[in-house]
Amino acid sequence: MTAKQNMGLRSYHAGLAAEAQVAQLYERSGNILVAQRWRGKSGEIDLIVRDGVQVIFIEVKQSRTHAQAAEHLSARQVARLYAAAAEFVENEPMGQLTEVRLDAALVDGAGKIEILQNFAA
Repeated sequence: MTAKQNMGLRSYHAGLAAEAQVAQLYERSGNILVAQRWRGKSGEIDLIVRDGVQVIFIEVKQSRTHAQAAEHLSARQVARLYAAAAEFVENEPMGQLTEVRLDAALVDGAGKIEILQNFAA
């Protein structure tokens, strides 16, 4: 395995661990985990939870610092997240009228989590 492949594998596992931490945080807050790594035609959403009737779509970013993690949120990626969220709610009872929120969960190297509710790039 090359050094680049090793680094990619390490980043992949760090991302999975960060997603698990964030999922636990939302569940401890009383939310119900609906899906992890949900994939639609428009793209992938890391986590989807319910808070009552509201559906929360969560993009998890892990990096050395929260600021570095936030830098990984591009306008193009956010547009894909919105499109994937719209695709997901098509199957909800209220369809496109479903109450939704898009959060970014930033996880730093120490495992601290910062939630940006209703973020926009």
